[in-house]
Amino acid sequence: MFVSGFTIVRNAIKYDYPVVESIQSLLPLCDEIIVLVGQSSDDTLQLIQSIGSAKIKIHTSIWDDSLREGGRVLAEETDKAKKLINPKADWCFYIQADEVVNDEGIELIKQSMHHHLENKQVEGLLFSYKHFFGNFNYVANSRGYYRHEIRIIRNNPSIHSYKDAQGFRINGHKLKVKKCGGEIFHYGWVRHPEIMKEKIKDFHQLWHTDEWIKAQEKLINDFDYSDIDALLIFEGKHPNCMQERIRVKNWEFIPNYNGHAIGFKNRLLYWFEEKTSYRLGEYKNYQLI
Repeated sequence: MFVSGFTIVRNAIKYDYPVVESIQSLLPLCDEIIVLVGQSSDDTLQLIQSIGSAKIKIHTSIWDDSLREGGRVLAEETDKAKKLINPKADWCFYIQADEVVNDEGIELIKQSMHHHLENKQVEGLLFSYKHFFGNFNYVANSRGYYRHEIRIIRNNPSIHSYKDAQGFRINGHKLKVKKCGGEIFHYGWVRHPEIMKEKIKDFHQLWHTDEWIKAQEKLINDFDYSDIDALLIFEGKHPNCMQERIRVKNWEFIPNYNGHAIGFKNRLLYWFEEKTSYRLGEYKNYQLI
């Protein structure tokens, strides 16, 4: 079994992506890791080179910043990276630059890839998610955060990155998937608030027109981590590769939100989910088999 990892990254230092830790978390699971580095205004390329693993294969790319509809450029770059993987790969393991594989599930992930290798009906493997928010001590529990997503796919040219690269589709249809028992820790909302403001400003350019961005300028400038409707205290263990980053960068964050402000409908939905563990109306970009 041959497993190829792939990821894209741009301006990792400027926006404080944990991309080194992200790639390190893939090393025990992959035979190679394709890193497609977009043109950057910082030393992202040198940062990736500093990881120093023979498994890592670095390529460069120029992003088409004119693709400003729904984050389409992210999917375009993800597909570019996928095309660079070794043709003999059986599975392709995609990870985003702010995602880290929970090392407690590594053996389960390996077993799942082996178990489903010959079952071609299985087009991808599904991971559960924890979305950290504010700092490394809190997990977002809002209905707006997806709980599962595909991160391992078949080496099939018909499978493409979907919309803003959150997941994948095959010939426009949802992939048939199995749960793999693995977990992804998403740290996209764990940055110093000032860095987060800059990231949001620049990333709006991947989704919206200049006119829209200008109209929203005050909202972006007033970004505040306390604007969240549901958080849980994280009582588990972060991946080993994240420990030093957390020791150095875990600033104080005190959530200040009012659960009643989310409205009666959502409060009812939260109550139902808490009692049943079932999320009504949940967005699922996959078909679980």
